[in-house]
Amino acid sequence: MGVNGAESLLAAAREAGVPVCFANPGTTELPLVEAFDSVGGIRTVLGLSEGVVTGAADGYARMTGRPAMTLLHLGPGFANGIANLHNARRARTPVINVIGEHATWHQAADAPLASDIDSLARPVSGWVGRTSGAAAAASEFLAARQAALRDRMPATLIAAADHMWDDGGEPAAVPPEPGPATVDRERVSGIAKLLAGPGRPALLLGGAALGADGIRLGARIAAATGGDVFAERNPSRIERGPDVPAVRSLPYFPEDTLAALEGYTHLVLVGTGIPVAFFGYRGQPSVPVPAHVQVHALADLDEDAVDALGAVADATGATSIEPPVRERPAPRAPEGELHAKAVATAIALSQPDRSIIVNEGVTAAAAYPAVATAAPAHTELGLTGGAIGMGIPVATGAALACPDRPVINLQADGSAAYTVQGLWTQARERLDVTTVICANSRYRILEAELGRAGVRHPGPAATGMTDLGAPAVDWVALATGFGVPAVRATTGEELTAALENAHAQPGPHLVEAVLP
Repeated sequence: MGVNGAESLLAAAREAGVPVCFANPGTTELPLVEAFDSVGGIRTVLGLSEGVVTGAADGYARMTGRPAMTLLHLGPGFANGIANLHNARRARTPVINVIGEHATWHQAADAPLASDIDSLARPVSGWVGRTSGAAAAASEFLAARQAALRDRMPATLIAAADHMWDDGGEPAAVPPEPGPATVDRERVSGIAKLLAGPGRPALLLGGAALGADGIRLGARIAAATGGDVFAERNPSRIERGPDVPAVRSLPYFPEDTLAALEGYTHLVLVGTGIPVAFFGYRGQPSVPVPAHVQVHALADLDEDAVDALGAVADATGATSIEPPVRERPAPRAPEGELHAKAVATAIALSQPDRSIIVNEGVTAAAAYPAVATAAPAHTELGLTGGAIGMGIPVATGAALACPDRPVINLQADGSAAYTVQGLWTQARERLDVTTVICANSRYRILEAELGRAGVRHPGPAATGMTDLGAPAVDWVALATGFGVPAVRATTGEELTAALENAHAQPGPHLVEAVLP
């Protein structure tokens, strides 16, 4: 029997190893909704908002390295998910968006939900395409999949409803997965000579170079050449553990980054770009690298950074060198009133081995890496693009990707309110996610930025736009309403006990950590 366009598209996705689709569909996507049952082999996960859908796809792909699929409803539905696709693009995450479009013969009627989907998609997609008919739907989906893997960022296929429901779908052969380009060996040789020469180098690692192998190689090279290793700010993914050398992240504010890099002569970029300040501050540079520091690129974002580090290690004789072992003192268990470091410490001291930490603490975000060296082996996923509301969705996707690993979401209260609906998906899918809400009832980062701008005594309008305490959000009630067991903690002792209890029981949990 013949198949329609939707069935051929999903069959191609299944054969290409796309095992999950995060979805919030509408009427134009109903042919695809129906086809999931007839094709089989792809797990569907419903999100109650598109920001949950796109963020979960990001988290899934960060942990597997393979593309996750989203199914979204026309332009407005896609627009609701753009913020977390912005983060996915900055994270270099392969996501395949399938966006339903009106039937081709209906598009000229300018229906209420009609919009310029292509223009919405381009800023957050490395590739944008449209289906041309039922017969080509499978091959066009595979083109999107190839682009997502090649560019390591979202790709978007806009699927007209009639192309999905029409018969005549044809199978398509799955092409080999594209891999990263190998770094030119002349460049490797030049960097190796530079590192072996005079001066004090710093390696700045990003992307795949922040895996365990890349960090070990970077630490060996630094030990052999008298340099140091840094991690890019807000990495997509970084590995830590007793057998992984500790690396410092570059600071948030540009003046602090300038100070951190002051003592070096060379900055070698490995799998990342040159540091850029999050915002433009009066009197501060956009690129916070001291003028005397020479910047060199070993591997760009599209190249095999770990292979390049291995080649440099061979060329510098660093392969056999063990970096100095740094002490990893265990912090004291938090007691009494909570603050950012107390919350981070409670997480680090209680987290199970091989946990996945999703860090959207915003102002509390830096507190966790500062104590994480005392924790068991774990993976941390960061807020790459600065668009808040990623923590709960990314944790959802990471838990689906790695059901054998506990997930802990260190989450600011203001950003959690953007995508709190993700708790419902965690409850429905019975995911092992523990969400820790740092509840200070304010947009603390904006208060800090007001102070940096010289606003020492903000007026009632400014205060009203940073204060979340009137009324305060009841996170325990919210979580319970979405089907997630929740408790409130006001002291270090209560928080530690709540975390230990959550880790001892399967399924999702939420702990509201109340900060004064």
